[in-house]
Amino acid sequence: MAENLFFPSLPTVGEQNFLRDAAPASHDNKASSRPSPPDKAPSPGPGKHSNRKKQARHYRAIFISDTHLGTRAARVDLLLDFLKSVTCDKLFLVGDIIDGWQIKRTWYWDTTHNDVIRRVLKMAKHGTDVIYIPGNHDEALRGFEGHNMAGVELVPDMVYEAANGKRYWVLHGDQFDGVVKYAKWLAHVGDRAYVMLLKLNTWVNWLRRKMGYSYWSLSKYLKQKVKNAVEYIGRFEEAVAAEAKRRGVDGVICGHIHHAERRFFDGIDYMNDGDWVESCTALVEYDDGRFEILHWADEVAARKENNNKRGKSGKARELTPVAAE
Repeated sequence: MAENLFFPSLPTVGEQNFLRDAAPASHDNKASSRPSPPDKAPSPGPGKHSNRKKQARHYRAIFISDTHLGTRAARVDLLLDFLKSVTCDKLFLVGDIIDGWQIKRTWYWDTTHNDVIRRVLKMAKHGTDVIYIPGNHDEALRGFEGHNMAGVELVPDMVYEAANGKRYWVLHGDQFDGVVKYAKWLAHVGDRAYVMLLKLNTWVNWLRRKMGYSYWSLSKYLKQKVKNAVEYIGRFEEAVAAEAKRRGVDGVICGHIHHAERRFFDGIDYMNDGDWVESCTALVEYDDGRFEILHWADEVAARKENNNKRGKSGKARELTPVAAE
């Protein structure tokens, strides 16, 4: 949870008792799909993705988290643009998709938030396996694991087998956040401070758009400059990777700290898919088992620049929300 960067207090990797107590019970659920035949295009099963658009990119799996629907800071315009630009065999929603904390304090939900939900449900309807792992902001869904809601499967965490046979532990990650686990009231205080920073970020980007500049995250910039925040992120990554190693998997995929990253810790492949309020990132797996972090705000900015170079319009076209089909 990025708001806890204001109050970093995570135990070190060496504190094995914390790791063992904080980690959720192991689940051997595996979400694997058949790799594509060599030298051939991926071939979905009968009827699967039959409505795939030619221009849509296809991935074996997509991992997104921390969209924080129900808040004004959520970049639902970019998120919806992303979801309409891709298809996949499996879509992992890795926690904090709906921000229950903020909705309880201040209700906010517009039609574009509905469009995101409708788009995900449409993907599930047309053959995409959608797996939802609740986080701390949508913790109201915890306790419903094992149920299926309109094609969306709820699980606490799981082991995912990639196309290359490697096994990855997928979880939200708040179990390794000392503030969330042991001082929840402080996490809520940090959340309020974080919301204020995101509001300032909104005004800064409004001004940047007026001046013709692309999206830029003030909060992400400040986190990179603040020493305590950098230390917190590093300790979180090390703790999660250490537990993944203890479980005997090849890597770990998580969210929670709003910091998209891929690093290796003692042979463990640590991947964080980022968020959709600051970095606007997603982790994707190709059919051959390769992983990549996509920075969608940068891709949209490049798309606008290319449109301008073609000379079809005199100025950049603003990205507007598109209705879910």
